[in-house]
Amino acid sequence: MKSDRGMQSDAARFDRRRFLTGSLAGLPLAALLAQPGLARAAAESLETVGLTTAEGRAVSAALALPAVTPAPAVLLVHEWWGLNDQIKSVARSLADEGYVALAVDLYDGQVAADPDAARGYMQEVVDVEARDTLASWIAWLRAHEAVGERLGTVGWCFGGGWSLNASIDSPVEATVVYYGRVNQPKSELARLAGPVLGHFATEDQWINREMVSGFEANMTALGKPFTDYWYEAQHAFANPTTGRYDATDAMLAWQRTTDFFAKHLRPA
Repeated sequence: MKSDRGMQSDAARFDRRRFLTGSLAGLPLAALLAQPGLARAAAESLETVGLTTAEGRAVSAALALPAVTPAPAVLLVHEWWGLNDQIKSVARSLADEGYVALAVDLYDGQVAADPDAARGYMQEVVDVEARDTLASWIAWLRAHEAVGERLGTVGWCFGGGWSLNASIDSPVEATVVYYGRVNQPKSELARLAGPVLGHFATEDQWINREMVSGFEANMTALGKPFTDYWYEAQHAFANPTTGRYDATDAMLAWQRTTDFFAKHLRPA
């Protein structure tokens, strides 16, 4: 008789086969994230790719390709937990939507299991190295045969701030920030090329209205397009693995994100 662990392993392998054969392709993101086995299967359907950055460091990322290429691309930046199954599942979902999706890794393969570890990994990130990593991956996408002319970025929390930083250093056509740091200097924001979409939570103690209002004022002064949505929720409301998850707001934010990408990465 098989143990529970063995049965779960068999189920995960079965789900992965179903992804690879396309029988679960197009499954709504909420459905993927609601079941760890499906999220794991979606994550395992991605390809690990690597490059040497402009500064000479070896880095890796997870790549999901759409059924039809060339296609616009989206670069994803993970939360403080690291490049886990959740973020890879989002990349898989974006590929099913018709995008080349690349989930980058700023933690060199480390994934946190608890907040203390996540905080430690986040604090170990060196600013210039992260900027080098993101700029190198954007250049890699721009040169990839499967990628069309347009590219966007998206990130959550820690990754939300880095989604914006990436778009400042290597201007792209669309940027999405989920409750990430947006207090970059006005002189840096001037380098943005495309519009920015932000998702924020009214009960967020860190990424609050004061910070976002300052960002909005700078963007307005610079003539840069910025759209923000506020949700009656807490920080990290789009992460189903935490107690702060709000399914309704997460689904709404995701619909707004995909609509935003469709508008700016797939112009008529």
